[in-house]
Amino acid sequence: DFVLITAASSSVGYSAIQIAKAAGAVAIATTRSTAKKQMLLDKGADQVIVTNDEDLVSRVMEITKGHGADLIFDAVAGSFLETLAAAAAPGATIFVYGALDETAATSFPLFAALQKGLKVQGYALFEITTNPAKLDRAKEYIYDGLKSGALDPILDRVFSLDRIVEAHQYMESNQQNGKITVTVS
Repeated sequence: DFVLITAASSSVGYSAIQIAKAAGAVAIATTRSTAKKQMLLDKGADQVIVTNDEDLVSRVMEITKGHGADLIFDAVAGSFLETLAAAAAPGATIFVYGALDETAATSFPLFAALQKGLKVQGYALFEITTNPAKLDRAKEYIYDGLKSGALDPILDRVFSLDRIVEAHQYMESNQQNGKITVTVS
């Protein structure tokens, strides 16, 4: 299977790459920044598409030899959802868990969904945290992944609480690769 992961240099994106790889899938990561490409490759992405420089649909079709992405894990939404639907394989699932594109309304890609039999599924953390059985399975999966090394959290920078303003400014700069952590001592 081919898994397309948008905004892949986030901590969730890196985790999605690791989960895709653990499942035996080809992880295709996206980033807007050329500066983040090598880190994504170094941390497990099989392919990286720099969306500011490359056409996403063309590159996905090239990488998948015309098949498209079987699963798309999307943090962007907005008008980008139409592009993702065009890059999807027949029967694919587009899993939307974020809305980084705050400037555009997210429209449902109806024609692509009908033609390809796509499933667009929203996700919020509460889907798991409010269901004890799902939460237990998630905790076990994460624990086992950490123990085996299949999951390895990517920490970008650690700030002390007295540098919280600097930490927030760094987050807003979108330069991070992975998780920004604040320590309380």
